[in-house]
Amino acid sequence: MQPVIFCYDFEVSMDRGIDIKDITSVVKETVKRSKVRQGTVCVTAIGSTGSITTIEYEPGVIEDLKNIINEIAPPDRYYEHEMAWHDGNGHSHVQAAIIGPSETFSIRDSQIVLGTWQQIVVINHDIKPRKRRITLTVVGVK
Repeated sequence: MQPVIFCYDFEVSMDRGIDIKDITSVVKETVKRSKVRQGTVCVTAIGSTGSITTIEYEPGVIEDLKNIINEIAPPDRYYEHEMAWHDGNGHSHVQAAIIGPSETFSIRDSQIVLGTWQQIVVINHDIKPRKRRITLTVVGVK
């Protein structure tokens, strides 16, 4: 068994938050290109107002997730961040921190292990459109 570390970065054009995009196909293709048979892939959104999670990527549950995120950290409440920067995105930082910037997935027999209805998504929480940089790190054996 030969150890492998394979890295790939890409950008996703995103609308102002909350915007959610499915990146599962890019992650699967990267795992395939890495030739890793057994291992893990770490998916990370670069920046303090972006996050990574999994969900069934269908319109109803996407809207549900957006609503819950805004209930947990509503855009219209007071945030100390505004006192420092006055940029209106204090809630964006809090929302992204709660969900987190990365997820790690198992690779078995050259396939990422996901449930039937589970997709990997990137979320832009910021108040303006962003090109979110996503970094993938595949570690394992051939």
